[in-house]
Amino acid sequence: MDYSMQDLMAIFAMQGFAGLSFFSVLLLMALGLAIIFGQMRVINMAHGEFMVIGAYTTYVVSEVMGGWGSWGAEYYILFAIPLAFLVAFLVGMVVEVLMIRHLYHRPLDTLLATWGLALIMQQVFRSVFGAREVSPSTPSWLDGAWTPTPMIYIPLNGLFIMGLTLVVTLGVVWLMYRSRWGLRVRSTMASREMSAAVGINTRWVDRLTFALGCGVAGIAGAAFTMISSTGPTSGTLYIVDTFLVVVFGGAGSISGTVVSAFLIAQGQSILEFFLGSSMAKVLTLLVIIGILMLRPEGLFKSKVRR
Repeated sequence: MDYSMQDLMAIFAMQGFAGLSFFSVLLLMALGLAIIFGQMRVINMAHGEFMVIGAYTTYVVSEVMGGWGSWGAEYYILFAIPLAFLVAFLVGMVVEVLMIRHLYHRPLDTLLATWGLALIMQQVFRSVFGAREVSPSTPSWLDGAWTPTPMIYIPLNGLFIMGLTLVVTLGVVWLMYRSRWGLRVRSTMASREMSAAVGINTRWVDRLTFALGCGVAGIAGAAFTMISSTGPTSGTLYIVDTFLVVVFGGAGSISGTVVSAFLIAQGQSILEFFLGSSMAKVLTLLVIIGILMLRPEGLFKSKVRR
């Protein structure tokens, strides 16, 4: 390769930042799935569709607020993010009540049921929004880039996504490991019978935990609209990578989810520049499979009392 050292440094810097943008969306997706799969052992194949719910919610908010004038077009994203969480949260709660609560401790059944749910949701998206991809307008304060050197171009929307991811990640960590509700969640997952015996409403814990994971995926959808357009099947592009992040990091481990999302995103981003998208994904999968063969529990083994 005819690259100078300066060229390689610029390439690694730009691809590394592109990997951080991918890492941010992937981490938001994986955090929700880590809560649902890692804590509840529910294989939610429709998790990507909850991301699409958040993305379409952001699109609708941008269209509505865009008609209010320049103020709405500039700051709609600040209202769309919490609304995307709320809509995905409520839809997740309905799904848990109608379907998931009947399938606990039956992981293969949840896989088939949520896969069917994903197909239904895709058809609903197609019927409501059409088959074409849509994209909200980017606010002017997120348009453009920061150029620390003439060869490095860092988009401002990527910086915003990383800041959003940091806030959500810290919020999930606090909620799961520092709040009374998080203690109830971990207690219920450890021993449902003992938790019920001490007065914990395990049914509500299950419902809110599943809805929370879906809500975080909705935030991922809001972030997704800033880097890509949204279509009915956009969620399927991320679901495999998301499961890969959770399994590779260690099911139920928030810290493992963060580390594995970073490694996978950075690896794919840098390899894509030199080898192309398909070969980058293949090499990433081969490395992860090799590591999982040596360490089946993932990077961070869950600490449980036997």
